[in-house]
Amino acid sequence: MALLEVRDLKTSFFTPMGEIKAVDGVSFDLDKGRVLGIVGESGSGKSVSAYSILQILTPPGKVVGGSVKFNGDELVGASEKKIRDIRGNRISIIFQDPMTSLTPVFTIGNQLMEAILLHTDRNKKEARARAVEMLGLVGINDPERRMGQYSFELSGGMRQRVMIAMALACEPDILIADEPTTALDVTIQAQIIELMTELQHKLGMAIIMITHDLGVIASICDEVIVMYAGKVCERGTADQIFYNPKHEYTKGLLRSIPNIESDDKERLIPISGMPLDMLHMPAGCAFAPRCDRAMKICLTSQPQEYFVAQDHISACWVNIQEGIQSGLIKLDENGGVKV
Repeated sequence: MALLEVRDLKTSFFTPMGEIKAVDGVSFDLDKGRVLGIVGESGSGKSVSAYSILQILTPPGKVVGGSVKFNGDELVGASEKKIRDIRGNRISIIFQDPMTSLTPVFTIGNQLMEAILLHTDRNKKEARARAVEMLGLVGINDPERRMGQYSFELSGGMRQRVMIAMALACEPDILIADEPTTALDVTIQAQIIELMTELQHKLGMAIIMITHDLGVIASICDEVIVMYAGKVCERGTADQIFYNPKHEYTKGLLRSIPNIESDDKERLIPISGMPLDMLHMPAGCAFAPRCDRAMKICLTSQPQEYFVAQDHISACWVNIQEGIQSGLIKLDENGGVKV
């Protein structure tokens, strides 16, 4: 049994303009000690998926369907008490902006100890010792002195390290890192990724890495999910996604980043068009208006997820068409895929 099982998760935001399906049928498994990357451009539903797992959505956001099971226990529809016992204790999250995630009116030590006192049976003295230990673990110098400082006295990289220390203080089974390197310079980004990798190996926890940075995904993740307009476009191992991408959106993302190994002066190829208006979703594939290989069926019917290889799934009519031509798959009378 997987540590985390997400099945057909659906989350909507009910606005005066209408319903926005921010997450529309996302499914995946996460095993202990594994690192799952979720990648996609802004607005693709990455962060909302994480917030839905932890049940930290605020109105008008609401989980409207699907299942999230942690160690076999259903989280969707669970009581607030049950969720609070898991949130921050068994499943922790690092929010994407270290500059604003810490409150400036309480000391670093106060905020670290709060999480430890809330989720463990340690007293204040033990909680303080644990907080100092965690600050040292994430590489902050002179942790005793840092306990008495405020967030505005620390650099962006140090604040992010404090957030990681806070998330790991209770030794969670799963760490959700939501854009952990945003707003940090490349040197600090590399240090944060190296730190998370070391801690993941040391503590044996699973990680969900949410980012738009494919470089981060390549350096740390075992499996990758590519999202667009609230849906999963492609899912596979990191090698499959980077060396044998199947969905046209994934290919577009990879073409739009520089290749430092190339000797030629190649121009980057951006993905044409604009991100989709989530209030007015098309009948067919959401990426079809921006896809160079879009077919007539792409505009009228949504593609099903299809195994293009073992543990490699793509939801693209181009792949399905290639499978039909090769005789590997057939369509039933309703347009469904038959292998």
